[in-house]
Amino acid sequence: MSYLHAKGTAWRRAQRVVVQSCDPGALGQLLLGKTTTRAAPDPHLHRTATRYHPSGSRSSKTFKPKKNIPEGSHQYELLKHAEATLGSGNLRQAVMLPEGEDLNEWIAVNTVDFFNQINMLYGTITEFCTEASCPVMSAGPRYEYHWADGTNIKKPIKCSAPKYIDYLMTWVQDQLDDETLFPSKIGVPFPKNFMSVAKTILKRLFRVYAHIYHQHFDSVMRLQEEAHLNTSFKHFIFFVQEFNLIDRRELAPLQELIEKLGSKDR
Repeated sequence: MSYLHAKGTAWRRAQRVVVQSCDPGALGQLLLGKTTTRAAPDPHLHRTATRYHPSGSRSSKTFKPKKNIPEGSHQYELLKHAEATLGSGNLRQAVMLPEGEDLNEWIAVNTVDFFNQINMLYGTITEFCTEASCPVMSAGPRYEYHWADGTNIKKPIKCSAPKYIDYLMTWVQDQLDDETLFPSKIGVPFPKNFMSVAKTILKRLFRVYAHIYHQHFDSVMRLQEEAHLNTSFKHFIFFVQEFNLIDRRELAPLQELIEKLGSKDR
């Protein structure tokens, strides 16, 4: 389990979190509506499965396939359904459980997809996220994350953002590749702890979005990738809200942005 520290106080001991006022700069401009707006990206752009490369072998330009959902499988059909509804531009509708479908399977398909999206988005800014520029994994000055996975690293450790994200993405990839947790074959049941694992994955993936927005949004803007990032994050937030998959306190680093994105959709 990873631990979130607010002003040096352990997250699990925090009784109340005050949402951080956004700092001036690129993220502040986004919240004030001062960034340029482009058309939403083609949903297929985010469906290009990507594989995470650990430190020393990552490349922001070359990606290998991550986990292609087998064509012809039921999960593949669910993914195509999601793409079709995303293409309509209605993200609230796109995240809803299709009638007659299994909730676990729907969450599994979308979790794989969000991993692929975040993998690609983070890959565009890895050259700016370094040991020197990001010596701690943070989301602004108020929120800091320490890593532990309960297996290889049992005691939470403080590490740089690129190292933390290496740990995180590698851990997520291992979960997604585990057929006992994310079965891809028809008729194989999901384990009883599937929902708990999926919630932990999504909670941790949120932290990559939070780090990108707080520490690297100026770079995202220079690369003209903010439309892709915003659409991906909005899709992610609507999905986790629809099924109550992340505790509201965990979303605190981007709460103001989340409220702004939600208000635009009402």
